[in-house]
Amino acid sequence: MFKVKFQEYIDLVEAYLEQLPWNQDDFMCRTMHYSLAGGGKRVRPVLALAAAETVGSDPRRILSAAIGLEMIHTYSLIHDDLPAMDNDDYRRGRLSNHMVFGEGNAILAGDGLLTHAFEILTEPLPVPPEKQLRVIREVAAAAGYRGMVGGQADDLAGEGKALRLPEIERIHRRKTGALLTVSLRLGAILGGGTAAEIEALTAYAEHLGLAFQIKDDILDQEGDSAAMGKPSGSDLRRGKATYPSLMGLSGAKDYLREHIVQAQAALSVMPRPAPFLHEFADFIEQRQC
Repeated sequence: MFKVKFQEYIDLVEAYLEQLPWNQDDFMCRTMHYSLAGGGKRVRPVLALAAAETVGSDPRRILSAAIGLEMIHTYSLIHDDLPAMDNDDYRRGRLSNHMVFGEGNAILAGDGLLTHAFEILTEPLPVPPEKQLRVIREVAAAAGYRGMVGGQADDLAGEGKALRLPEIERIHRRKTGALLTVSLRLGAILGGGTAAEIEALTAYAEHLGLAFQIKDDILDQEGDSAAMGKPSGSDLRRGKATYPSLMGLSGAKDYLREHIVQAQAALSVMPRPAPFLHEFADFIEQRQC
């Protein structure tokens, strides 16, 4: 049932993306659409939709806001792949944006997706305006210097350094965790969740975000390049501090399991069952790409 539900959410996301008015005669539209249509697990919008449904709302009511999250995530991937950042030539099994359109246009494609995301986030929703404004503010904070951008800056600064666990986790709570956490909060807030539900889903998301990054680090060391759509071992080549480099591969897997268990435990206080989110945590642990 988990796979069926996951696919239902993905189908909603893909259908919305497909109907967006992309003008393929416009060069910038093509550069933006190239990366946005590049597939992927659509984790952030899926989590937003699942959170909304978990608190008792129809996820389709918040679909446009969930799409805004995917645009922000895609912009971050375009910029992460640039030579000045992670210098990755491939993303999701095909050439990175800058390898197709050039570095300057890739930067602009990312900028275009980020700004278009907030245009999408302001589309009218069947929710009180103050809730929508609250969500927009939280998304901006999660994507900005206090969240994802700040985490990426810390990640760059940490290359070649022997970081301790608290330093690594501070990076990842911002770089990876902030947008994952706000995805669940967006769905819960716009879906009409109670304060207790929003708090429980936030705790779930914080552990899930760290688990997601730990798994990424593990896959970078032992994952299959063909399955991941990009070469493995890139973190090691750039001298990044990772969970396996700090605690060994076995220790990293144990630590991953701890965060999965804590994420699932956070759901236990929800007044409604959350089977999809419970199994989603297992999916993060077991994924191979």
